[in-house]
Amino acid sequence: MTVTVFRARPEPAGVARVALTAVELLEVLWGRASTAPASPSQMRVLLMLEHHDGINLRTLADSLASTPPSTSRLCDRLVAAGFVERAVSPADRREVRLHLSGRGRAFLDDLRARREQELQAVLELMPAAKRTALLEGLEAFCGTAALQIHDNAPHAGDQTA
Repeated sequence: MTVTVFRARPEPAGVARVALTAVELLEVLWGRASTAPASPSQMRVLLMLEHHDGINLRTLADSLASTPPSTSRLCDRLVAAGFVERAVSPADRREVRLHLSGRGRAFLDDLRARREQELQAVLELMPAAKRTALLEGLEAFCGTAALQIHDNAPHAGDQTA
């Protein structure tokens, strides 16, 4: 005789609460990996530039839900740290394009490696079947989130200065 166990289908609200807790725990783990010398706001800029190379300041400000003057000051600090480079647009010399510098890319690569080490330490303590289930769920989440983000993403070719 086979016994079948039925699990209730998880509702998005319940899954969202667990995911929020996971994100908060990730922030604690990642805190061990430190984002110094970049603040959380600066990290958002670096990650945006990594994915939208050549974005202009106004589009970046809109993406960050910030004002161009605040975003410009944020970028000034990243330029001073050597993480970001400004370049005049070849199409319109009044427009400034933002690019992640080699140092900025190296910083993100190093940060990701340190964060990955922190995550591996936790994942090694999980049973293999649970890691597999987590991997499958995260792959599905990443694919869906990427599609939603892509639909709302700024385009480097936007011509608003």
